[in-house]
Amino acid sequence: MHELPPLPWLRAFEVSARHLSFTSAAHELALSQAAVSKQIKLLELKLGEPLFIRLPRSLQLTKAGEAFLPKVQDAFERLAAGTREVFSQNPTNVLTIRCAIGFSVNWLGSRLPDFIAKHPEISLRIISSVWNDDAPSDAYDLDIRYGNGNWVGVKSDRLTRESLQPVCSPQLLKNGNLRSVEDIPSQVLIHVLGYKDGWELWLKEAGVKRPVAAPFLQVDNSLMAFELAKQGIGFALARSSMVTPDLQNGILIAPFALSLPVDEGFYLISNADCGTQTKAFKDWLLKLVQSR
Repeated sequence: MHELPPLPWLRAFEVSARHLSFTSAAHELALSQAAVSKQIKLLELKLGEPLFIRLPRSLQLTKAGEAFLPKVQDAFERLAAGTREVFSQNPTNVLTIRCAIGFSVNWLGSRLPDFIAKHPEISLRIISSVWNDDAPSDAYDLDIRYGNGNWVGVKSDRLTRESLQPVCSPQLLKNGNLRSVEDIPSQVLIHVLGYKDGWELWLKEAGVKRPVAAPFLQVDNSLMAFELAKQGIGFALARSSMVTPDLQNGILIAPFALSLPVDEGFYLISNADCGTQTKAFKDWLLKLVQSR
């Protein structure tokens, strides 16, 4: 695979090919004619083929130059489009929200159309997180994370009150191996890393002990845990806020009545000084959870 030529050489080629003149290209690029000519020569040496036929008063593309030009122009157009997409001309118009990935998919996503309908003037950017890492606060305007609400230097507003309940695929119960809660420790239990409360707490409350050699799976997010449960691999210990859609659709079931409340939940994290757009989203979200 050829190493890419330097970007200034490619730009000099594209502009020169468009004008078929080194002089006109130099004027557009704010360079000397000699500098443009030198960059083209270096590019031709790099590629191993001439790109232009030098005529007394003009330029003509070689066959290689004709074939190369649309490729270079397409690359510049894609780069320009990508730059506009990521770095908006007016970034203050984009409200960036970082959200725990499971919560964003299973809870926030279905409610966002309401905010968009009420605030069509606000552009949103949703970025996902798995862990509660200390990303730079200037990378996002609001953060939705799981925990106990005790984070230093920020304001936290509680969004959910969680309870833990084992869920599985309906197919898993059809094999007849699970007759009561005492049978659950022998099943594959799917652990979600990063949560303070988990299977140990639920099993203790249920009054059953787990064999030391019992199989288990560890994943780093609830979406993967739910997907494994849907495939009949085992039981996921679900947070109530995130599993409700799958329970309502019958994709997952909760075969045991014990639903264990826990102290942790999802919180909206914000700074004391919020801009207009940030405040609009925050007010909308808090009003939404307070009405439930």
